[in-house]
Amino acid sequence: MQNIKNIIFDYGNVIFNINFNNVQEAWQKLGINNASDFYGHRHQDPVFNLLERGEISNADFRDRIRELTKKPELTDEQIDNAWNAIFVGIPEGNHELLLKLKGKYRTFLLSNINAIHYDYVHDYLKRVYNLDSNDELFEKVYYSHLTRKRKPEPEIFKQVLNENNLDPAETLFIDDSPQHLETAKKLGLQTFLMTAPDTIQDFAKRENLI
Repeated sequence: MQNIKNIIFDYGNVIFNINFNNVQEAWQKLGINNASDFYGHRHQDPVFNLLERGEISNADFRDRIRELTKKPELTDEQIDNAWNAIFVGIPEGNHELLLKLKGKYRTFLLSNINAIHYDYVHDYLKRVYNLDSNDELFEKVYYSHLTRKRKPEPEIFKQVLNENNLDPAETLFIDDSPQHLETAKKLGLQTFLMTAPDTIQDFAKRENLI
């Protein structure tokens, strides 16, 4: 890591811990036994990408889940609760670290997310941290369902770089998905793959970022 002036953070499993297995278990509790056929970290039905790109409504997403599971009786609440089961929590100290880093670097959030998860996260931030949003933790935030672009598409990275006049060579991108890092590398960014049990707090100390 050399000459870092800007840091772009992924959200899930970088700042906010998530667990894909929790969603699988939540589906199973609803009597859904084919969840692995349509949802997983590596393979999933196109409806999930469409939702992350903001190209379908929450209602259309829920209808597709009912279709995929062959369970038309599922309520909106049941689907949302199972879908939101992915969220584990934000480790103590992460927000404090982000504020320190914001005081030293230009920091940004770049997250593949969707409207249902977006609402859950904001409710969580308000309940647990009395924060209205992530906005005060970063110079600017980018959410896939609002930009209509998602990682690993080069366009979303270019948008962040161009809108903020960032030099890729001076910009560090932290993410837990290798395919996202590959795109960033091709655009000239410095990258770091976040892999459990490593944390951004440990990483920041190791690299003397603070």
